[in-house]
This record gives sequence, C-alpha cells and structure tokens, in this order.
Amino acid sequence: MTASPTVRRRRIARELRQLRERAGMTLDVAARQLDMSKSNLSRIENAQIGIKPRDVRAALALYAVTGADAEALIEIARGAQQRGWWQNYSDVLPEWFEFYVGLEAEAATLRTYEAESVPGLLQTEAYAREIYRRTAGEEGLERKVAARLRRQEVLRRESPVQLSVVLNEAVLLRPVGGAAVMAEQLTHMARIAQSPNVTIYVLPFMAGAHPAMSTPYVILQFTDAADASVVYLDNLTMGLALEDAGHVRGYSLVHEELCRMALDPADSVARLEAASRNFA
Repeated sequence: MTASPTVRRRRIARELRQLRERAGMTLDVAARQLDMSKSNLSRIENAQIGIKPRDVRAALALYAVTGADAEALIEIARGAQQRGWWQNYSDVLPEWFEFYVGLEAEAATLRTYEAESVPGLLQTEAYAREIYRRTAGEEGLERKVAARLRRQEVLRRESPVQLSVVLNEAVLLRPVGGAAVMAEQLTHMARIAQSPNVTIYVLPFMAGAHPAMSTPYVILQFTDAADASVVYLDNLTMGLALEDAGHVRGYSLVHEELCRMALDPADSVARLEAASRNFA
C-alpha cells in the first residue's frame, strides 16, 4: 500500500475510471446512479478532488466489485484522506505544487534535467533562499525554504529515492547568492553525488544541441506497478502532470540520450569540484 495520500488518491482515481469503463458505463450514467454531478465524478476520476470511502464503496457496488478487492480499494481511499506533511505548508506552496510534492514523497526513482538552477532536492539552504528571493520575493521566504529542505528527506529515508540528475553546465557557472553560496552549493553536490542513490551528470556546452533544450522535466516512477509513472513539468504559475505512457516513454528516451551526451558521473563530480574552486 502506498504511503503518500496524493499517490493513493491517484490510484483510486485510475481504478474507479477503469472499473466504470469495464462496466460499460458512461460518466453520465454512473454519476446519476451515484447521485453526484458528472463534473464531480470526472474530477474524481482525474484525481483533481478526493472521494470519501463511503462513496468509493457505493461506486464499487455499482461496478459489481465485492469482497477482498473492494475492501483493498476502500482502505486505499481511507489513506487518501490522511494529511501529508506538505499540507502543513499550504500557506506557501501552491496547490499544483503540493500535488507534485505528494508524488515525489512516494517516488522510487526520479530522473530530471535542469537547465538554469540546481534541482530542489540538491539545494543548500542558502541557495534555496536566494532562488526563492529572486523568483518569488520575500513573502513567506523562510517557510518556503523549510518546505524545500523537508522534501530532501526522500534522499535519506530507509529506502531512499534513486535520483538521476542531468545539469546543464550553465547551472555550475551562474552565480546565485554570491561566490560563497555557490562554492558551498557545488561542493554539496559533489559530495552528495558519492551517495549510492544519487547520480549527477553535467551536460557540457561542448555537447551542443540536445533534445531537452525546450524544457526541464522530472520523471517519477513508483515501486508499485499499479502506480503509473508520471512526467512532471512546471513553471512559475502552474504545473502539468503527463501520465500517458507514450509521454513517459518519450521523456525517458530523452533522459537516456542526455546521460549519453553528458560527462560520465566521475568526470561530472570532477567538474563540480573544479567549478566550486573557481568560486572559492
């Protein structure tokens, strides 16, 4: 059973949609039978809103799902009503990003490309503070930094996330927060890259054009095969989760190509250490 309420809600949404389709019911018909609006059922099936366990039980009865299968799904629905730690930061985290953090908290592997800045999971406190100051201003600054640092616990938990990061070389050269902050940040990445669950690749300028020039991305995969992989894209004001298997496969191929084009892990660490010395 998944631990993150976000992942549980996503699981329930997908299961209910598949069961309705298997039962040969349209959204209209199922919504009428469940005494809810078509729009509400659609939002439930797209994981935009949650569903109470009693309503899950009613839906399962409608779709003729009983016994142990039904009880397992109802238990997952109960878990989806729990609060994730990130919800304590809802005053500073937008709802669309809370959704991502909920996925990240349960992910088994994360593969990401960053063109301009260090990924949040690898940021030092000083670097994170300066990034937020430049992109979002001073309001709620310390709460945002605290939430970012809390996210990094996925790297240190009992079964840590397997993280593969490709960094554009520009990330190493753009001074964020001054020389001391950058030296600390680069040294931190070189050190954490020695962890067995973290691999960092530096994509040098000399590699030339590459297939991710138009967008950074995160690909999330989960331990349970029932939780489909996701590609997550975001910007300053919104996030987008791509769940279609074709999208996931396409971004996975892009990540593999970037890893081939980048410096190997050992040379990437050496590049991080050299960049750190340049800021020292």
